[in-house]
Amino acid sequence: MATPTTVDLPVASGEHGISPKKGRGGRGAWSIFRNRKAIVGLSILGFFAIIAALGDVIAPYDPNKVSSTLMSGPSGEHWLGTTNTGQDILSQLIVGTRGVLIVGLLAGAIATAISVLIGVTAGFIGGVGDEFLSLLANVFLVIPALPLIIIIASQLPEAGGTTVALVIAFTGWAWGSRIMRAQTLSLRRRDFVEAARANGESLWRIVCFEILPNLTAIIASGFIGTVIFAVLSQITLAFIGVTSVSTWNWGTILFWAQSNQALAQGAWWWFVPAGLCIAALGTALTLINFGIDEFVNPRLRTTGGSAKAQRAKRIRARVGFTPVYRAPAEKRGED
Repeated sequence: MATPTTVDLPVASGEHGISPKKGRGGRGAWSIFRNRKAIVGLSILGFFAIIAALGDVIAPYDPNKVSSTLMSGPSGEHWLGTTNTGQDILSQLIVGTRGVLIVGLLAGAIATAISVLIGVTAGFIGGVGDEFLSLLANVFLVIPALPLIIIIASQLPEAGGTTVALVIAFTGWAWGSRIMRAQTLSLRRRDFVEAARANGESLWRIVCFEILPNLTAIIASGFIGTVIFAVLSQITLAFIGVTSVSTWNWGTILFWAQSNQALAQGAWWWFVPAGLCIAALGTALTLINFGIDEFVNPRLRTTGGSAKAQRAKRIRARVGFTPVYRAPAEKRGED
């Protein structure tokens, strides 16, 4: 019987924050692009970004143009089929990608900027300012974003993607702000921050070069979460017909497919491609989030590298994180 071999796993210290220098193995700022999850996520997101930028140019047809080819399945002429009025579904999907990305990225950028500004400020200054900003975040935390968007969109007949993005941004920053405040409270008394104060560093330099780099994973996670929520909110509002259905996006395609009973007629090509695009975009953003988290978190990075090395040496981790060596079958006397 083979004796279990205990291997000491590397543990990264969290007392000194993130170092801008290269770590072991020559890892620099660009090493995130060596992460497979980040590469896959960025590739998918880049593909959608190219589609959004060149949508009007590469779309084979005008998405509003009707034809005599009604409710036709995928073919050489129409790769994703046509609607009940002969409109090309691929063209609608390509043109609608721009609206989806604009709403998601705009809402994510604004909400993240507000949450960073309020959360870091509240956690770093403390005192009365902290109490006021925390109260403000608590107020916005209980405001339901989606019902508010529905009310505003129903009152504004011409409410488009920009309106939806602004409402999501101004109602979706509070949760991220609370998290960043808590992390800033933990970081502001660390040794590296105290050393910066002792060296006479200015407040803005301490925040920008000592605090914010250690909040990268949280900021990225909040941004990506807001982008996903904004995309799903826009698609939901378009699907239920609250926002304008004359502007193409993936939710508009699903709205017209549901209104014309595409599922009952077996016209899967009308709604499945839009659903796959939504799933692919969400997967891409999630993979990017995982890649950033592994890059900025030394524990995840070193543990992931150790796991690969252990598998190569036929060392298998058991419950309790005690790596155990498993000998080949011929050495154990098994058949």
